[in-house]
Amino acid sequence: MTTLFVATTGGHLTQLDSLASRIPTNGAAVWITHANEQSRSLLVDRDVEFVPYVGVRSVPDVLRCIPNARRLLASRKVTRAVSTGSGIALGYLPYLAAHGVECHYIESATRVSGPSVTGRVLQWIPKVRTYTQYQSWADERWRYAGSVFDGYESAAVAREPDAVVRVVVTVGAATEYPFRRLIEHLVPLLAPEGELARTIGLPVEVLWQTADTPVDDLPIEAMPALPAAELGAAQAKADIVISHAGTGSALAALNAGRYPILAVRDPARGEQVDDHQHQLATELARRGLAMHRDAQAITVEDMLEVLGMSVQRAESPPPFALHS
Repeated sequence: MTTLFVATTGGHLTQLDSLASRIPTNGAAVWITHANEQSRSLLVDRDVEFVPYVGVRSVPDVLRCIPNARRLLASRKVTRAVSTGSGIALGYLPYLAAHGVECHYIESATRVSGPSVTGRVLQWIPKVRTYTQYQSWADERWRYAGSVFDGYESAAVAREPDAVVRVVVTVGAATEYPFRRLIEHLVPLLAPEGELARTIGLPVEVLWQTADTPVDDLPIEAMPALPAAELGAAQAKADIVISHAGTGSALAALNAGRYPILAVRDPARGEQVDDHQHQLATELARRGLAMHRDAQAITVEDMLEVLGMSVQRAESPPPFALHS
């Protein structure tokens, strides 16, 4: 059996990587995604083929996937395909399912109340099995087999910064949607002589991961992109993690043992396509795994509160059982 793991970069790829370790396999695994700092780092030493980027809701990009799906079916002898989306799933799963491949689509954990546009299309494709990560909207068509957030729990800790307060601010890997509103709000709070430094009495050191957010005019040293391992290591050393409410970024913070402040992008401001980040942040706050805030509502008091929290993960989360 050869399993094809298909996902776009960012949170979709992070989720698939997490879930793949819980999916029983019997044979080879091939990864299909786009090339960037995250994917090259995350999938190092694995069998991976990088493909052209599939833009958000781009029908031409989806159609351009089909020749490669045909080639993979013949050259890799694919027998099973698993995807967490987004649009790239439409380019591969329908073709592979029509040619006898066992296909599974796992809706993003971001989709708390119902499927995405990709999911709403794939649920009608014959022989594509669809899964939700929330029991609340599971039904005959959308089965529940678990969540990427299974096995995490928060705990109070007595963590105090030593000589410096380390902060990681991350807006994820998406390039279509800048999040300058978050950066602008945090710059004075986290400045060398800013409110956090004055309140806690220690210098503040910030890693600013900004993707394509324009920040050249701001007094910060920006890192547009970082390898997944490097960003994860920085978060593990950080005292405070402030992140956009993307699934991949949230998972990275949880895996680093941090209780993040999740800032929600506003679709009305062009910061995201819909309100799914609000849904995810609300869900993680309900689970006790993160603090949910509007980007411009984050305070130093919030930062001091998360200093006293951490997140732990079970060593063996339950299997994610695909249906045959």
